[in-house]
Amino acid sequence: MMIKVAIKREQSQAYLSSAEREQAQRENSFFVKVCGMREAENIREVEALGIDLMGFIFWPKSSRYVSERPAYLPTNCKRVGVFVDEDIETVKRIADDYALDFIQLHGHESADYCAQLKDIKLIKAISVSGQDDIATYNTYEGLVDYFLFDTKCPSVGGSGQQFDWTVLSAYDDNTPFLLSGGIGPDDAEHLRTFHHGKCVGIDLNSRFEIAPGLKDINKLKTFIESL
Repeated sequence: MMIKVAIKREQSQAYLSSAEREQAQRENSFFVKVCGMREAENIREVEALGIDLMGFIFWPKSSRYVSERPAYLPTNCKRVGVFVDEDIETVKRIADDYALDFIQLHGHESADYCAQLKDIKLIKAISVSGQDDIATYNTYEGLVDYFLFDTKCPSVGGSGQQFDWTVLSAYDDNTPFLLSGGIGPDDAEHLRTFHHGKCVGIDLNSRFEIAPGLKDINKLKTFIESL
């Protein structure tokens, strides 16, 4: 289920091909991804909010690391596995074990590394502190399905800090992207004023948590409704 933004298309889609309909849907919809999930009941509750993507972190150094398979995994939203410079065979094994729909690469993975994972949809995270960091996407052009622009920090994501979204005006590629990095319950209005033709969604994590890996359902519900 996609959370629709208030955009109206005048032309009929009745005669579009399946690929064109998918593109039109993507252009007129806004993905909500909730990352850092781990607890079965919490997974069920977040899934019930109608989100589009749910992220599971398979990086052992993360406080949200999925060390064992949750008793429940989502069936009504896409599953995203987050990896950091992991061995490719391990990534493939976990992708099979968890029936992942996407792999999100959040480290310093090379273009060759990405090319070896061409059989599954890829999200490549780009860490941003300023406009110069945006150009990193050139390394992965044509190799990934989405970029995810996150705040550069000493660790890997989950900092709760935002970067200056205006630097994304330097992004001029055709690959769509998700906006990440410190988006919190009070940012709905900020998001409504942010516009970029290739931004198709947002990634929510630490600022909606009760504890690492445990999301506050009421905060998420209120925020999603406000969008």
